[in-house]
Amino acid sequence: MAEETIGLGSGAELDALREELEASRQETLYAKAETQNLRRRMEKEVADSRAYAATAFARDVLSVSDNLARALGSIPADLREDDRFRNLVAGIEATGREIDKVFASHGISRIAAMGLPLDPNQHQAMLEIPSADAEPGTVLQELQAGYMIRDRLLRPAMVAVAKKPD
Repeated sequence: MAEETIGLGSGAELDALREELEASRQETLYAKAETQNLRRRMEKEVADSRAYAATAFARDVLSVSDNLARALGSIPADLREDDRFRNLVAGIEATGREIDKVFASHGISRIAAMGLPLDPNQHQAMLEIPSADAEPGTVLQELQAGYMIRDRLLRPAMVAVAKKPD
């Protein structure tokens, strides 16, 4: 045999070496694939961490935004026109707009609710209101605004939904 004259050993030894080489190639391919998958997972985790790092803080700030909106809503129209309160009202409104602007810059958006069918992924039904005008399950009232942070739920909208009248 020509292989033996070159000093490579018997055909069985050569076959064993070829099998070992092929096994090593397969292990190398698997290791490369695993490394690439790990790199992709890490890149996704880093991107998610950046995108959603402010989630806990944003939840806390939502209550500040809610209280500011309640404060604005509680100011009677006659006080809004009163010269003594006009600057106070304007300042509270400007603060509300600034909070909305900051939310938008961080991917925080308000969930639409009024007049829409109840979506259990975004709305939490707190009560049912009998209604002949609206389809059962339609949101009639928003008790508390809901918010998303990018594509994740930050806080569900607390809503009242229509039900068939008794």
